[in-house]
Amino acid sequence: MASPLTALDFIVIAIMLISGGLALLRGFTREVLSIVSWIAAAAATLFLFPMFQADIRGIVQPKWLADIALAAGIFLVVLILVSFITMKISDKVLDSRVGALDRTLGFIFGVVRGFLLIVVAYLFFVWLVPPRQFPNWIAQARSMPVMKAAGAKILAWLPADPESLIRKGRSNAGGGKSNRAGASPAKTAPASKTPDKKTDNGYKKSQRRDMQQLLESATGNKPQ
Repeated sequence: MASPLTALDFIVIAIMLISGGLALLRGFTREVLSIVSWIAAAAATLFLFPMFQADIRGIVQPKWLADIALAAGIFLVVLILVSFITMKISDKVLDSRVGALDRTLGFIFGVVRGFLLIVVAYLFFVWLVPPRQFPNWIAQARSMPVMKAAGAKILAWLPADPESLIRKGRSNAGGGKSNRAGASPAKTAPASKTPDKKTDNGYKKSQRRDMQQLLESATGNKPQ
């Protein structure tokens, strides 16, 4: 006999239905274009920030305040402009003959989005609380195996060396100067390899241990 639903199962269902309902009202097109708006705003900020950074720093002091004001200003302006355009497009789609289909696809999109939010929250939870300390209403939830499998998939898709990707992104955003500044340390990388004790895939031992613990917690498996 299958175990009964627990409080966690009802929470999962509620979040997925709420997310699906909101997407049903907004439509699939608007949901997708809203994501595009945020991506466009972030890309514009990364591209335009280095171009105007020196000028804004000459006007606004201290420098950190100038950087925050510039980044926030670019992001918000682009987000508002792109969102206005995408809103007009999505309204036309909803009013057209494919409006019903757009709302149906929006509901499906919303349900999937709600589930992904739950899985991400689950990964943070198992990072903070070991599985053996889970209360019964979480450990015995019928949705737990699905969240474990999805969480393991997400962890498997993470880049091998996220710190290098972040440093590379900052270097590219900083323009030519950052790239030239980063060239010298690259030549001395072999010297720092031994003290950092990095493995072949770019992780330090402590980073690999933390990632392994999170993966074991997410899947519920322990090394033999």
